[in-house]
Amino acid sequence: MILMNDFKAEPPALREQMLAAARRVIESGWYVLGDEVSAFEQEWAAVCGTRHGVGVGNGMDAIEIALRALDVGPGDEVITTPMTAFATVLAILRAGATPVLADIDPDTAILSPESVKRCLSARTKAVVLVHLYGQMRDMDSWQALCREAGVHLVEDCAQAHLARWRDRAAGAWGVAGAYSFYPTKNLGAVGDAGLIVTDGDALAERARRLRNYGQSERYSHPELGLNSRLDELQAAMLSSRLRWLPEFSARRRAIARRYREEIANRAVSLLAPPQQADAHVHHLFVLRCAQRTALVDHLKQRQVQSLIHYPVPVHEQQPCREIRRDPLGLAASERHAATCLSIPCHPQLSDADVDRVIAAVNSFEAT
Repeated sequence: MILMNDFKAEPPALREQMLAAARRVIESGWYVLGDEVSAFEQEWAAVCGTRHGVGVGNGMDAIEIALRALDVGPGDEVITTPMTAFATVLAILRAGATPVLADIDPDTAILSPESVKRCLSARTKAVVLVHLYGQMRDMDSWQALCREAGVHLVEDCAQAHLARWRDRAAGAWGVAGAYSFYPTKNLGAVGDAGLIVTDGDALAERARRLRNYGQSERYSHPELGLNSRLDELQAAMLSSRLRWLPEFSARRRAIARRYREEIANRAVSLLAPPQQADAHVHHLFVLRCAQRTALVDHLKQRQVQSLIHYPVPVHEQQPCREIRRDPLGLAASERHAATCLSIPCHPQLSDADVDRVIAAVNSFEAT
């Protein structure tokens, strides 16, 4: 079976480097908020071109803490997309704010600026822009939209490691960027991990306090925080894996390029191509098919795994059915959720694997 992710196929040299990193942490005798976390925070901030990196427990906490550090909370509205992992909206709710859902651009599946404009109100405090599937688009326009509306731009970069729009990385366009290092991400830990990047000195200082119980110094708690600290083991692992990320990202792009050039089936459509080569890191490669269930079965029979990202848009989840949304509705999100399908695009795929995936998709016959 060609898997969506295959950690066992990663290079032995990477595995040895990860084991050495774990050994280094164990032998140090320091497991929480030590040198490994500080080093990785600096490394990832440098990659993103920001002044600060603040390691936290996971990507959802990164969004929540960033919002709370911006004083976004009860009484405030935050606009985001229904086509995202549930964690994006849950983070807004946990910050005490009210999510408002804008529709997507059907060609890209990321937020529609026009829909966002329809969702703006006097209570809007921020837009959480999700770089869905690993793509960045029109970041100058997003900056301008948020600046003119007087709201914060917060980037959900969970799927966009090393993506760049023009000369700036994901996370460096907004007031803050929230990263997840969940194992399946382009840069993944061996458990949960997250990080906030920002140029804001005060925001970074407050985020560091919030992640650690609201503690400003030992046993002094000027505000209520949470327990969300990137631990030393995950930080050390991530530093090891970061060395491989450029190579792995190049491989993802090469695979995606072949899919775009060689998938040819009238029953299947692709999303819009990247606007710039390095603006998409292809965390996922997504097809659309009106007969998705049949296509999933067809691929499975040919030993190709597939997944759906995401089958149920946020506003159709039981706890979120009453969330405010674009007054014109969320039809594009609903259509996308009903037809989207992700196929394998991870860096361990061989050329022969890619051949098999393309052949499997092209041999599907709609009824």
